[in-house]
Amino acid sequence: MSYDPENIFAKILRDEIPATKVYEDGQTLVFMDIMPRADGHCLVIPKTPCRNLLDAGADQLASVMLTTQRMARAVMAAFDAGGVTIQQFNEGPGGQEVFHLHFHVLPRHEGVALRPPGQMAEAEVIAAHAEKIRAALEDIPR
Repeated sequence: MSYDPENIFAKILRDEIPATKVYEDGQTLVFMDIMPRADGHCLVIPKTPCRNLLDAGADQLASVMLTTQRMARAVMAAFDAGGVTIQQFNEGPGGQEVFHLHFHVLPRHEGVALRPPGQMAEAEVIAAHAEKIRAALEDIPR
C-alpha cells in the first residue's frame, strides 16, 4: 500500500484541517485526539510522509519515539498519572484507521478504565488539556 497524501493527518500538517497542537519541532507534531479515551490523550506524528511503522525510515522512527517519550513524561506530570499507555496500530487488520504513522499517548490512573472509542470531546475541554500538557512540557528536557 502507498501513502495517501490526502489522509487527515497530512491535511493537519498542511493546516487544511484544524487541530489543537501541543508541541512541534522540525520532525514531529503533537496534537490532541478529538475523541480522547483518557484526559490528555494526544497523538505524535512525523512531519514527513509515512504510512505506518512498517514503512518508516530510521530517522522518522527515532524522532517520533523521542517525542513520544517526552510527551509520555509530560502527560503523566500534567495529569498526575501513575502510568501511560502508548498505542500504535499498523494496517487495517492491525486496527489502523488513519494511514499516517502515529502514536497515541494516554495518561493512566490506577483503577480508571479508558473511555470507549469514538466519543467526541468538547473543544474547550480539549484546549484546557492541551494547555496543561504545554505547561508540563516546560519542565521536561528535550
